[in-house]
Order: sequence, then C-alpha cells, then structure tokens
Amino acid sequence: MSSVNILVVDDEELQNRTLVNFLRKKGYNVHSALSYEEAISQIQREHFDIALLDLRLGDKDGIELLNVLREKNPLIKGIIITAFGTIDAAVRSMKKGAVEFLTKPINLEELLSIIKKIEDEISISTFNEIKENKKGDIKKSGIVFKSEVMKKILLLALKAAKSMASILITGESGVGKEELARFIHRSSGRIGDFVAISCAAIPENLLESELFGYKKGAFTGANTDKKGMIEVADGGTLFLDEIGEMPPHLQAKLLRFLESGEYWKLGEAIPKKANVRIISATNRNLEKMIKDGTFREDLFYRINTVSIHIPPLRERREDIIPLAEHFLKTFSKKMHKDIKGFTKEAKYYLISQTYKGNVRELKNMIERAVVLADKEYITPDMFENFEKSEDKILLRLSDVEREHIKKVLLMTDGNIKEAAEILGIHRNTLTKKIKEYFKDKNT
Repeated sequence: MSSVNILVVDDEELQNRTLVNFLRKKGYNVHSALSYEEAISQIQREHFDIALLDLRLGDKDGIELLNVLREKNPLIKGIIITAFGTIDAAVRSMKKGAVEFLTKPINLEELLSIIKKIEDEISISTFNEIKENKKGDIKKSGIVFKSEVMKKILLLALKAAKSMASILITGESGVGKEELARFIHRSSGRIGDFVAISCAAIPENLLESELFGYKKGAFTGANTDKKGMIEVADGGTLFLDEIGEMPPHLQAKLLRFLESGEYWKLGEAIPKKANVRIISATNRNLEKMIKDGTFREDLFYRINTVSIHIPPLRERREDIIPLAEHFLKTFSKKMHKDIKGFTKEAKYYLISQTYKGNVRELKNMIERAVVLADKEYITPDMFENFEKSEDKILLRLSDVEREHIKKVLLMTDGNIKEAAEILGIHRNTLTKKIKEYFKDKNT
C-alpha cells in the first residue's frame, strides 16, 4: 500500500464514493469529505499529501479550501475537479497552488497517472530531505539492516513519523514490528513517552481498563484511581501490538477515541482528552478478519492511514549476517567473552536457515552460541539443531547451484575473488554464472 495520504472533497456523494473506491483499490490511503466543513474537520486530525477538491462546495469553493489546506501543510498537492471547466477557473486554481485541473466526468486513468507522478515527486523530495538531514539518518536508527527492502521501509517510516497519521505495521511474529514503532516515535519529535501494550497478552476482561484506566470504585477491587495506557502516552505514542486480538466492543471504543481524541475511564461520566499517536501492529490478515466479521472495517481504515509491511527474514537474507554480528557483539559484551566473529561455515549455516521465528529466532540462536562458545570464533556446532538435516526436496541441479552461489556471495559480502576460492572455480567462471543466474538484480 502507498504511503501517500489523499483527501477527496466532493459534495456529490456518488462521485465522491467512486473516486474513493477507485483510489483505495489502487492501494492509496484515502479519506473523504462531503462538505467544506467536514474537510476542515478532517485536516485537524490527519496529514494529507494530496487533495482532490470539487470547485463548488455549497456557498464556498475548492480553491478557498485549498488555501486553508496549504496553511496547515504548504507542501500539499491540490487537484481541482469540476463540471464547469472554464479557463478562468483553471487559471485561478493554478495561481492558488493547484497542480492539476480536471473536468467531470473524471477520466480515472488520467487521475491515476497524475497521482503517481505526484507520488514520485514526493518520494524523491523525501529521500533528498532525509539525505540532507542528519537527524533523519536511518543509519542511526538503531535498526540493523543491509537489504534495500529494509532501507525503503525505514525511509517510509521516517517520512510517516513527521505526521500525526496512524500507522499499521504488519509482518510475521519476530520480524521487529515494535523496534520499527520505537524508531518512528524517536523520529517524530513527540515529547511524550512511547507506551507499548500487547492486545494478545492481556485477558479480554482487563484490556479495557489497561487502555482507558478506571476510577476508584468502578468495580470490585478498584480501590484507587488508575491511569490507562492512553493517558500515560498523552503527548507521545501508543503502540498497540497484535491489534487483531482486540475484542469487538473495544474496537468500537478505540475508533471513537481515534475520531474524537476523547475517551472515558471506567466509572467516569465525563470524557477526557489525550493527544496520542497510535501505531498498531499485527501478524494477522485484518482484511480477511473484516470479511469474517471479527474486525471493524471503519477501524481498519482509521489505523491504516500509513501501512508498513516488514518481510520475513528469509526474504531479506542480506540482513542475516549483519544482525548476527550485532547480536554477537551485544551478548559477548554482556557475558564478558572475547569472541571475534563467526567461521565461514557458521555464516553459511546462518544464511541457510528458514527462520520461522525471524529476527527473534536468530537472536536466540546467537545468544545460545555465545553461552556455549569456548573459542575465539563461533562454529556451526554451537547452534541448536545443527545436526538435524532439513527435509529433502527435489530440485534441478541449476537451482541448487544458484542457491549455493547466492549463499556464498552473502557469506563473503559480495567478494567475487573470495567466493570463487570457496566454490573452487575461477573468478571469471563465477562472474559468468552470476550473470546467468541473477539477471534480475532483485534476486
């Protein structure tokens, strides 16, 4: 899903719905407003990159609204749409900062082309801004990575951090969703705390009081007032891990808070307000849960303003050795051991694993190896289950050779000469095989 956030403002309900549905199907984060006033309310709560604005909105117009939007976000890109395509209106729109002027009926493919062009411009602008801004250096993120996919994820996270947009982080268990959420919080400039709560780890009957807090006497055992996590996170970030496990009645209360900024403590009649950035995470398929009726669709769109997916470790093997070396250094220091690194065989073993538990599994493997280590280098026999062989599957010889070359290249950090020596072939032969097997640079 794209990180670009779009606001559609059109008082014709059918036209509005058509545009919103089309853009959502194309992977964009889309909010809608049916009036000038509703649009003003939306921009108080959300950050928008692009606004599609009807020229006529009751007794006001889209150009006037664009002025208000630009006061809040000078970089917002405005697209004016109207059934009255006069030259005067087009000129007036461009003078006020609109990037395009489209007449109804809207050519949806033309609109998509315009938005993709704006999206590319935003991405380039953001990347250049990050390169020039030392505070935005993803190398100082605290997250260990080498793969291009993780670089793109961190650049997207850094961009999203600067807005108040709700963020949904998806990925398998153990990929590092909370670490990414902490990075977003650190990069956001928010002065409040980062507060994390697992919706799966807390019993359903206690989760509501943990989130919203309670007043003394609200129920049996409530002997004192208790702050909820929302109140504790006021001014900061609340990380809702495993949000797919949240029961339906709490989903409704969370949605109300996200829409209004207000919440009720248990046993309290007067609502409280909090300025909290919500970051959610899940390893479940929320869209399937929506179809099954176990997760609210309106809440999904509210928490999913920006969607970030972290691939499993087996799909970004370039990160395995840097992560392993990081954990080795950490645990060696903690256990007061002077371990210099991994043998080549150990590196090959690490790269060859499937990591169903992802980064968490790798971390546990390295910790155990450090505990057992009595030499300067970690060897494969120090890893749990080293003696166990993986299930045999039938592969073509070329597939086996391709995977073996890939793992050796990862192990040697792309050093052609060293890899050729390990493989026992001439470097020219290896270069030829690399061209043959890896025509697609993404493989």
